[in-house]
Amino acid sequence: MLSWRLGFGTTRADKAQRTRLGRPLGLIACAGRLPVVLATKAQQAGRPVVCIAAAGMADPALQPLCSEFHWLRRSSLGFILRTFRRTGVREWTMAGKFHKHLLFHPWRWLYFLPDWRFIRFYFFRRRPANNDDALLLGLIAELQAAGLKCVSPLDWCPELLVREGVLTRRRPTLAELRDIAYGWHLAREMGRLDVGQSVMVRERAVLAVEAIEGTDKAIERAGQLCGRRGFVVVKLAKPQQDRRFDVPTVGPQTIQTMFQAGARVLAIEAGQTILLDEEETIRLANQFNLTIVALRQPPDVDSLPSEVGADFDTIR
Repeated sequence: MLSWRLGFGTTRADKAQRTRLGRPLGLIACAGRLPVVLATKAQQAGRPVVCIAAAGMADPALQPLCSEFHWLRRSSLGFILRTFRRTGVREWTMAGKFHKHLLFHPWRWLYFLPDWRFIRFYFFRRRPANNDDALLLGLIAELQAAGLKCVSPLDWCPELLVREGVLTRRRPTLAELRDIAYGWHLAREMGRLDVGQSVMVRERAVLAVEAIEGTDKAIERAGQLCGRRGFVVVKLAKPQQDRRFDVPTVGPQTIQTMFQAGARVLAIEAGQTILLDEEETIRLANQFNLTIVALRQPPDVDSLPSEVGADFDTIR
């Protein structure tokens, strides 16, 4: 197919890409490092970022990275829409963990002070449940109706997806591989049900399943239940994972939590999990003598030799 050229060597696609990059990217930021990483990448690419950050959750380090920055101190969908429209945002993304347990506190509406648009969205929009997928897809639809398209944060930083292999010096033992295989199917099913992304396993028994509290709290609970005696954390994407939100994410904080709780192995899904600050994460894991292994499918433990060690590569 011939490309229509505009001027000297410039295609319509080139011009459209430049126009897209010139428009600000809207960012709804919650807790964690991912919003900071995303804003940094957009800044490096020359794209301005209009950030609306959840007060009490988002990192203040976002502020100097953004062309316009606002703390969201109440649940105001109207404010988000007005800000994005006023600044010329047409594409937006969300990043970071929202502390969903706050939605169930006794005085939640005094804490959130929702506007009428949020009340209408939360109470009067029909949806099958108030799980993560239903709420976030509803939010996407609400902003889409106003002409604002949600895009994946991985459009800007696909290199954050973890590569396949054992990333640390310590390799998983045969018993740990059996726990990974056992936990893999359970974590996938929990994802399918949109309960959580992680399960904690010891000796092929489930210690804890992540739910509304998040991965770190579930790891801490597993450590308390087994006396910090060593266990496996399996964290996977949902079978129906929408990459625009809630992509499984691990980083240095995950490793710190695992060490304090007594976990020994982190098993994640290669190509489907975001690994933040990779160098620092692996350094900490090596320092604490922990294992990080990224797989595309569960290990076939029935075909493993009795001693795994360096032969682990044969199962991938």
